[in-house]
Amino acid sequence: MVTPAHPPNPPAAASAQPPTAGRPHTEQPTGAEPNAAALRQAFGAYPTGVVALGALRDGEPVGLAVSSFVSISLEPPMVAVSVARTSTTWPRLTQAPELGLSVLSHGQGALCRRLASREGDRFDGTGWQATPEGAVLIHDAALWLTARVSAVYDGGDHEIVLMELLTVELFPGVEPLVFHTSQFRELTPHG
Repeated sequence: MVTPAHPPNPPAAASAQPPTAGRPHTEQPTGAEPNAAALRQAFGAYPTGVVALGALRDGEPVGLAVSSFVSISLEPPMVAVSVARTSTTWPRLTQAPELGLSVLSHGQGALCRRLASREGDRFDGTGWQATPEGAVLIHDAALWLTARVSAVYDGGDHEIVLMELLTVELFPGVEPLVFHTSQFRELTPHG
């Protein structure tokens, strides 16, 4: 007689809690309001891409990094980003007639950190170009979009910025930068 390496799962009716990733879920919700540190850790468990948002202001590139980018609509084409109310860069970008959105590629982690920094030249050593309307696009990105702000909504400590897409340029074969648990990661195909 062969003994299985793992005992068989009990019938669904006998299990009081659903299994999670191969192990039973044992923590019970506490009902307590989550604090900022717990939320930051929880939100970091969701992998995201990173988008550089940029425009020319007084002839110089101005930009910031956002990881809260989401597609909204195909018809009309729209996306949204979320920008912290404490940002000193966002007020400068709101005056631009057109914004560039560059989905950063897997080798651009250092650039992302510079774009998120409050000090130094964020575009130092970075190739970029501007459209005639002043949208700044980052070289070697996985995707370029240009957009204009359509509406801004209250999002608590952030502003939710809805944008109408104007142009799209995809660079096939360029892998995006992935941000997960406060680290940059690379995608690998699942076989």
